[in-house]
Amino acid sequence: MTGKLFDVPRRGPAGLCALLALAGVIMLTAMADSTMQPLPASAPDGEFSAERALRHLERFATEPRPIGSRAGERARDYLTGQLRAAGLDARVQRAIGVNPSAGLAAFGQVDNIVATAKGSDPTGTLVIAAHYDSAAMGPGASDDAAAVAAMLETVRALKGTPLRNDLVLLMSDGEEDGVLGAEAFVREHPLGRAGGVLLNWEARGVSGPSLMFQTSRNNAGLVETFANAVPHPRGDSTLGELYRLLPNNTDFTPMAESGFTGMNFAYIEGSSRYHTADDSLAHLDRGSLQHHGTNMLALTRALGGADLGALPADHDVTYFRIFGTMVTYPNALVWPLAGLAAAAVAGLAALARRRRLVSLPRLAVAAASGVVPLLLAAALAQGLWEVMVAWRPAYDGMGGLLHRPQAFQAAVVILAALALLCWYLPLRRRLGPAALAVGALVWPAALGLLCAQVAPGMSYVLTLPALFCALGGTAAILLRGAVGGGAAFQVAAVTVGAVVAAALLPALARTAFDGMGLALGGVPALMLALFGLTVLPIVELCLPERRQSLVPLATAGLAVLLVPIGLARDAFDPANPMRTHLAYVMDADARTASWVSADVEPPAWTRRYVSGHDTTPLPPGYARGTSLWTGRAPAATGAAEPRVTVLGRDGDTVRLRVTAGRAARSITLRVERPITAATAAADGMTPVSVDVTGVRANTWPGEIRFRGLPATGAEISLRVPGADRFRLTAVAETDGLQRVPGFVPRPKGVVAATREDGDLVAVTRTYEISAR
Repeated sequence: MTGKLFDVPRRGPAGLCALLALAGVIMLTAMADSTMQPLPASAPDGEFSAERALRHLERFATEPRPIGSRAGERARDYLTGQLRAAGLDARVQRAIGVNPSAGLAAFGQVDNIVATAKGSDPTGTLVIAAHYDSAAMGPGASDDAAAVAAMLETVRALKGTPLRNDLVLLMSDGEEDGVLGAEAFVREHPLGRAGGVLLNWEARGVSGPSLMFQTSRNNAGLVETFANAVPHPRGDSTLGELYRLLPNNTDFTPMAESGFTGMNFAYIEGSSRYHTADDSLAHLDRGSLQHHGTNMLALTRALGGADLGALPADHDVTYFRIFGTMVTYPNALVWPLAGLAAAAVAGLAALARRRRLVSLPRLAVAAASGVVPLLLAAALAQGLWEVMVAWRPAYDGMGGLLHRPQAFQAAVVILAALALLCWYLPLRRRLGPAALAVGALVWPAALGLLCAQVAPGMSYVLTLPALFCALGGTAAILLRGAVGGGAAFQVAAVTVGAVVAAALLPALARTAFDGMGLALGGVPALMLALFGLTVLPIVELCLPERRQSLVPLATAGLAVLLVPIGLARDAFDPANPMRTHLAYVMDADARTASWVSADVEPPAWTRRYVSGHDTTPLPPGYARGTSLWTGRAPAATGAAEPRVTVLGRDGDTVRLRVTAGRAARSITLRVERPITAATAAADGMTPVSVDVTGVRANTWPGEIRFRGLPATGAEISLRVPGADRFRLTAVAETDGLQRVPGFVPRPKGVVAATREDGDLVAVTRTYEISAR
């Protein structure tokens, strides 16, 4: 029994029409996920205008604003002045924020801007949050100045319409160095400790729709408000599940952990410019700014006037958009729907067996072997990335987030199709198209059940395609032999059944491309392979009966051809620059200096400074990584130098006084032994302590950072168990390389890499800390 689910006299045209219909669904879904048109400054006063918000960006978002910088101070003063002029009570919270990670305690002096407006009859507090600091490499027009400017424009649009609930605007500092400002806000500020409903706004690119990508637990009331209040809602519950896979967090993380309920928003397209000099006003998509602000204004009005006490729920919901409509249902339905999909696939298998289209052994082999195209598609996509990096090493520093990735993304699509064909064609005659089509649906159904357990918000994207494709296949079998156009109805039934899969799975793959890049191309490839499994009966109509081997050969050839096309199209130029890492390191003890680069293959400009891999001239404990490029550099005069004074020692705990010298923004202490706790204190601020676990990789095992170090320095205590004597290297860090003798600025087409120790003048001193 090696039959087909259905057959039609004119197989090719029927299959082509079905594929075109599904392609239309994919295109319509992509168009429905677009962003908004920006409104001009002449828009009505009660509406959000991207052009009006842009005027604020032109005042404070044209230069990098890292924590502790003069530019950050200028931005803080401007923003505070604007909030006060709008009638809000705006104050600055100065505190020490902290963020521990493996072997590391990261501290920083933060200046959070906290503005408040009293509600007319408050039922709670609504907090709108975004960070005004930027990465040191660029002006951060999108990340996160666009959201900060949107807050100012939202306040203007609300003027004259007082809200019922108390409103807090939190413009946090130090987010880029480990959500330091948000951590200090919830730990020390009375409004942070009080909790409330949070709307946090971010960006991981320079364009695209504003996506609601994360919620707090028990989100039913939040999602209902979002779906009803926002005129152009974008985002779904899969984003939160995928976000957990990425090594990122935002201010939302410490605030949600401290008890805030809320939603997190970001736009993520154009991510090749994220954390670089190109995150600028020139590249900011005005439509993304408009979408951010329109959502912010709508939700502020809705939640500002709602009974916040009635907002909490006792359950989560699954939510997604399909054909322009927001669908939500309680997560209590996740398991029943997953079970229904599995039952529908089982019913299809039973019907196919009863109609003698499949045998149980063949069906079992088909189902078991269905994992092959999934794994093969993911492996081929990851292999493609390795080829790309080998051909163009500069891609390694971009983390898979390319300027013009379309040809490579198309190659991933083709490779997913190739994986399916390499599995399907050899088994087509032995097992039969029906067995393969039915067995293939086992995988989205089974993975839907798995997600119901481990990632409920993502289950629908697998469960619903399996369910509707199984129903379409069942209808096609029941229509076999029907009088009056039965063949056409069979094709239509299978095509309609695949519409949900076409609307959900390619869209998820597109989001994965935007959020994860080609370095994790195996994720979208897996989604695309799953989509291919759901449309096998339609693919079968398009395959030739003879010379089948030509199909995978042609597919492989197309994938290979797309690689040089992608390399040619994505060539670096001034409008789409490459990244390179460079730092200047001077050992103040030895009075020697080196250039350092972590590039895999430094470009011509960087090779002016580095020439080999000799790390022996570097200060003790400085080297981070095993393949650094280095080169001799002249010793700079007048550079800020660190100073460390031992104040005392009590057992394993050492108290130090540290300063970084004039113009230095930060200090880093690297310790040759593991540390288990650290405390930081500075004048006028509450001391902060944190436990430290693990060790730093590829460098000395213990590390303490203090970003935005006050001019008077700070007192640092660290616990180093079992170490009577150990070395400590202090690194004073100053932004920019312009003052180094012989430095030539980067040419157009080259920007600083996103590694945090790049574009720094790092001056070190090494100290021997003993028991006495």
